[in-house]
Amino acid sequence: MASLVGSRVERKEDKKFLTGKGRYTADINITNQTYAVFVRSPHSRAKIQKIDVSKALRADGVVSILTGEEIAKDKIGGLIAGWAIRSQDGSEMKIPANPPLAKEHANFVGEPIAVVIAESLAEAKAAAELVNVDYKVLKGVVNTAEAMNGETIHEGIDKNLCYDWLLGDRKAVEEAFAKADKIIKVDLINNRLVPNAMEPRACVTDYNTASEEITLYTTSQNPHLSRLIMSAFGGVAPENKLRVVAPDVGGGFGSKINVYNEEIVCSWASKKIERPIKWVAERTESFLTDTHARDHVTHAELAVTKDGKFLGFKNETIANLGAYARVFATVTPTYLFGPCATGVYVIPAAYTNVKAVYTNTAPIDAYRGAGRPEATYTIERLVEKAAMELGIDKTELRMRNFPKQFPFKQTLVHTIDSGDYGAGLEKAKKMSDYDGFEARRKKSAANGKLRGIGVSSYFEACGIAPSAAVMSLGCGVGLWESAEVRFNPTGQISIYTGSHSHGQSHDTTFAQIAADELGVPMENIDVIHGDTDKGTFGMGTYGSRSLTVGGIAIVNACRKIVAKGKKVAAKMLEVSENEIDFKNGEFVALKSNKKKTIGEIAFALYLPGSRDSDFKSQLPDGMEPGLIETAFFDPANFSFPAGTHICEVEIDPETGEVKVEKYTAVDDFGRIVNPNIVEGQVHGGIAQGIGQALYENAQYDETGQLVTASYMDYTMPRADNFPEFNLGFTCTPATTNPLGVKGCGEAGAIASPPAVMNAVIDALGGQEISMPATAEKVWRACKSMKKSNYKAA
Repeated sequence: MASLVGSRVERKEDKKFLTGKGRYTADINITNQTYAVFVRSPHSRAKIQKIDVSKALRADGVVSILTGEEIAKDKIGGLIAGWAIRSQDGSEMKIPANPPLAKEHANFVGEPIAVVIAESLAEAKAAAELVNVDYKVLKGVVNTAEAMNGETIHEGIDKNLCYDWLLGDRKAVEEAFAKADKIIKVDLINNRLVPNAMEPRACVTDYNTASEEITLYTTSQNPHLSRLIMSAFGGVAPENKLRVVAPDVGGGFGSKINVYNEEIVCSWASKKIERPIKWVAERTESFLTDTHARDHVTHAELAVTKDGKFLGFKNETIANLGAYARVFATVTPTYLFGPCATGVYVIPAAYTNVKAVYTNTAPIDAYRGAGRPEATYTIERLVEKAAMELGIDKTELRMRNFPKQFPFKQTLVHTIDSGDYGAGLEKAKKMSDYDGFEARRKKSAANGKLRGIGVSSYFEACGIAPSAAVMSLGCGVGLWESAEVRFNPTGQISIYTGSHSHGQSHDTTFAQIAADELGVPMENIDVIHGDTDKGTFGMGTYGSRSLTVGGIAIVNACRKIVAKGKKVAAKMLEVSENEIDFKNGEFVALKSNKKKTIGEIAFALYLPGSRDSDFKSQLPDGMEPGLIETAFFDPANFSFPAGTHICEVEIDPETGEVKVEKYTAVDDFGRIVNPNIVEGQVHGGIAQGIGQALYENAQYDETGQLVTASYMDYTMPRADNFPEFNLGFTCTPATTNPLGVKGCGEAGAIASPPAVMNAVIDALGGQEISMPATAEKVWRACKSMKKSNYKAA
């Protein structure tokens, strides 16, 4: 039987979704359900002086109206930060309370103040308009760079500073800088983004009065972790009385890692009114209240010699957390950002200093790449600028500073087990016809256009898991993953995984892996996920961990199945266990031609008794019947995908329009399970990265109003904004898991923003411009090109 791992198997999921048979949270309706509408703060910062619900309670169809006062009386806890980060002076980070319903203060536009529950959605909306909240409006703190100079948002948190974090050695960096021939400097803004998953957030809650159990259907990337947080920290219900189900989920990108206010409130409220409750976000609610992303202000410097050797790196960043710290919010700009800020280069001395600040804006948390895009943008802008100032080809400068041997111990934290960065860069140059670029630039110039080329070489630490590592860095839980493989008597296999699929194609790739391990047809395998009442406890999907952690748990469970099967096969074939070989779904006696299929072994394991002299149990003495195995996998290290992306853009100086003409990506994801799916993941990541580089920007005005709270104002990239992506791969297998796989879901979003921006800035003759490089910014830059080569647009 040919191996399925590495094959372009068609997605098992496609038929369901393409024929409209997906089942999303908004599709779920429960008999006797009510509808929830949230009353939200219209102010970025205000004191809540009084909430009058009397008129709203008399409105048609109203079942209940609940506020922060009631939820506080019931001692329901709020939302949490999942990572404890310490400042460079050793002090603990400063975390404000984040109640599910604001009771005393509102701290961003859209923060929920009260919930109206009614018999219909229309009645709930009408009644919500009648809730009268008396606010004392306060001056909001909005600007990231100025947050430490603004009024104190949360009592007891001076300068609005959550932490002042340092990674690296300042003294060693200063010594390295003293030896440099040149210091390269950049000032960067990593623009704020709204994740914009296709499916808005939603939840349906149902309280069973007989069993006293709450069932929560929700749009979540990690239902097990949601249950844990809601039980242990929220006090909504004991874990054994709380079931969380994440059915089909239409995209997440990190924004659906969090437990949100609405899930806690609706679960609690369902128990209070003893009826089901349904809430579905409108798109504007998603813009206002989904966790946002990025929003860094950075000054970084690179010390170099005249022949292009990197000596030292320093990075000073202010990271906006928004109004509150959420689950991955505090680790994203620290341990997910800092160690990757030196990129794929040998830099003997480095440090990263991050000041995380609170502002009166929507909370910020993980979004595709989570810290790694910000880090890569920082170092790749520096390297591109260094190449220009030193007069060294941008690819040659990178080659000179790549590590030549692996494992490679970088200056900050990580030991990278495998890689060949030079091979990836050389392949990208060849595929992109890098050497022919100048001819294309001249052709564009003849047509009155500006053409630029940008390079981005990246690595990332992903497969977020090693419990020993992440807990030592402040994570509140271990990030292992689990799987259960059930081999049924008739040969069908059910795989239960703690990972969650919301576009990652787990039904396909996990089945491919199991089919190879067990030697059975893929169509005999079902993958079940997303329900805390089914299968083992798991830690969910984010940080490109599904395959490298969850997939390996499946491999290990399958291998336990085979190990148990060998013992039964040995008895059935009347040989010792070490004389049994397993291959292509068959247990074969090595010294004879006798064999048994895995299906025959499975069937025997469900028949432990003896009926008569003609039918006797085939199980070894003392063996438990059944063929069900569970495995947990906790890797020893992260996985480290890497690669080089090369982008070409053409600019119309009369309009400022930037057109991405060519995009080449060469990535090393180790062993690839399904090339079709990996290519789709890379396509999606590149599209989102181009969106950040050229179009997307979440913008607040000086009062804290989100002025880009709809698709009329927030520019999403469209299909006609992209060329055909030219993808290639290299392969250095990971050494930290038995399949040799590395994560792939975030690479495109990590590498593409600097590749695009480097190309834009190259076309502009080196003139700096901030993301997003909108047509207006680029047009202004074109007009000022003759005045200054380094004037910020």
